[in-house]
Amino acid sequence: MKRTSSSFLYNKFQQELKDGNNIRFTRSCHVTSNLIHRLGLEAELQGHNGCVNCLAWNEKGSLLASGSDDVQVIVWDPFRHKLLSTIRTGHSGNIFSVKFLPQSDDNVIVTGAADCKIRVHDVKQREILHVFSCHAGRVKRLATVPDQPHLFWSASEDGTIMQFDLRNPEMCKGDHPRNVLVNLNDHIGPHAEAKCLTMSPLRPELLAVGANDPYVRVYDRRMLHCRGVVFPHDMPSRIFNVRSGSPTSVNSQSASSDFPSISEDKGLPAGCVQYFVAGHLPQKQQDYRKKYRTLASTYMTFGPDGSELLVNIGGEQIYLFDVSNKRRPQRYVIGQQLNSQTHADSKDAICENSNGYSKRCIDVGSNGFSNGVTKHIANSSLESSISSKVGKRGRYYGKPLQPAVEAIKKRANEVFESQNYSQAIHLYNQAIHMAPDLPILYGNRAAAYLKRNWDGDIYAALRDCYSAINVDDSHLKAHFRLAKCLFELSWVEEALDCLTLFKSKFPDYAASQTCEALEKDIRAAIFAKTEEYGTDGASPSSRGQTPSRWMESTADTTSFQEQTWRSSAFDYELRFCGHCNTTTDIKEANFFGSNGQFIVAGSDDGSFFIWEKATTNIVRVLRGDESIVNCLEPHPVTCMLATSGIDPVVRLWTPQPEDGKKNDREVINSDDAASANQKRMNADPLEVMLINMGYRLPGAGSLDQDDDTGGESPVSCRPS
Repeated sequence: MKRTSSSFLYNKFQQELKDGNNIRFTRSCHVTSNLIHRLGLEAELQGHNGCVNCLAWNEKGSLLASGSDDVQVIVWDPFRHKLLSTIRTGHSGNIFSVKFLPQSDDNVIVTGAADCKIRVHDVKQREILHVFSCHAGRVKRLATVPDQPHLFWSASEDGTIMQFDLRNPEMCKGDHPRNVLVNLNDHIGPHAEAKCLTMSPLRPELLAVGANDPYVRVYDRRMLHCRGVVFPHDMPSRIFNVRSGSPTSVNSQSASSDFPSISEDKGLPAGCVQYFVAGHLPQKQQDYRKKYRTLASTYMTFGPDGSELLVNIGGEQIYLFDVSNKRRPQRYVIGQQLNSQTHADSKDAICENSNGYSKRCIDVGSNGFSNGVTKHIANSSLESSISSKVGKRGRYYGKPLQPAVEAIKKRANEVFESQNYSQAIHLYNQAIHMAPDLPILYGNRAAAYLKRNWDGDIYAALRDCYSAINVDDSHLKAHFRLAKCLFELSWVEEALDCLTLFKSKFPDYAASQTCEALEKDIRAAIFAKTEEYGTDGASPSSRGQTPSRWMESTADTTSFQEQTWRSSAFDYELRFCGHCNTTTDIKEANFFGSNGQFIVAGSDDGSFFIWEKATTNIVRVLRGDESIVNCLEPHPVTCMLATSGIDPVVRLWTPQPEDGKKNDREVINSDDAASANQKRMNADPLEVMLINMGYRLPGAGSLDQDDDTGGESPVSCRPS
């Protein structure tokens, strides 16, 4: 028997010998690739009369609760496919969240709904224990932690996060609640909406909050305290803060003068929160808004070990953030990055490998950052290691590719040449996972990202260019593609600096047609920006400012503290593409497997997608609803997935027998499904409405235009 940790038989053998290996064995076999490829529909649980908006397992996984537009909660036995109890909640609006209260013998269920109320139910006695009416907006999410049987938290579209203690229900009183833990209105402005929240399973002091903007906020709950607010009856003036008996009005007219500085009472303690955002979104969201496309966090959850935070961004993609080992966003590394004269203070930056996905550069010194943009200097040891591998003509002389990696790279180059860029990216992901230190793979994947040009692809290409350059500073194509990425991201001043460095570093290619064409485009864009912003031609972002056009909220309603937090936001670690999340604001994304080895998410096309986390590749697409899949809740201990959406049913998915029967629910061509969803996300809102009504609009929102010059130029986007 081959003794490897991945061997099922070896792990089973160890489990029989040592009881301590039982948990490890169970976790490793909970969800495997083989089980994922056998996943199919086991049962449809019928009993609701409306859309099923929320699902929740109890801790053991023996019960499943579902909440619906019919304002009822049903408790199911998922293994016998049996309805156990129907709770008439008393809500007068759609139920958006349901939770079992921990350590209650699965007898206490909490619900939040569109009627702005939270209700606590006794399942066995079929009675309502508490009704909390302290929110002034729809309650979108509830959260609990395993070791707190009396506490739960809520996120509401009134812009507040509230903490509820069943031992002291008087804290929540109608229009005068005193249990507000986070008030986004203080910092974002009077139109703030809290869309989702989650608590870390291993570090329950960490509270993550998503709002109607692309920023993810992670608070240290130990540094927060409950505050009082007064909600007026007329919602145009949405919220009054009660401090020392003198409420201060916050509305659209007075917000500019009433929002405090960081030292005033509304300011939160320093270090109590950290912001995360995909590096391209703060600026890109302005383009989205012109298309009536909003960005908001629709769901978030911590991974099994508490170090990863998965966020589904409505109107964009799914992002995974590492909250323990944070990554600074990248824009343009200073041109003297690998100049030996600048390495006197090389301890200011540390470069390390990250999940086999890309090179992470963590700023730990005095170089600092501005507007969330890292400006670091590479480690001198990295330069010396590179110089030993780079020949006089700029060829990388590191270790050769393994035969398996070389075969994948060759196949990826072939599908790239046939213009199947998604499949090329899929293959490059596999190769990079196997060989995370080869610059040619990052450079080639960057070329595929540039060609495909889905939402976030240009920024992903920029990150890959840095990864290639960090390993091989003489990677000609990576330098050129970096300039192109900066230009495509509208960071034109940095693009010109980068292209100037490219021309000085590779003078033989400075006069190439491709290089001259790019420089012409960059200078034209700088001239246009000069006309718009002034004689210096600098955007507000590059001046070190954060005005309204570069933020989600307008400058007169965004607090100084909020601007500071946003400017120091951390970047994402991994990105998952293929689904569409524009129609509903409750669409989930979850880890699947005890080690979080797979990612699952619903989509507006009625399918749900399964990605392999390590490579970010799509591994399965299954048809989960006739219209939209919103909810996906993995079973805590078994390879079972519960899903729901617009259909009034709950569907259970488990591995099916390997009997050769066709799975009618499987979407065979996942690349086509993902491409169609990308077009759907970029379609005109009227077109989206017609598509959701069943009309077929060929070419709607097409992103197939190719603006790259291609050809045989050595600085084109052809892979190496």
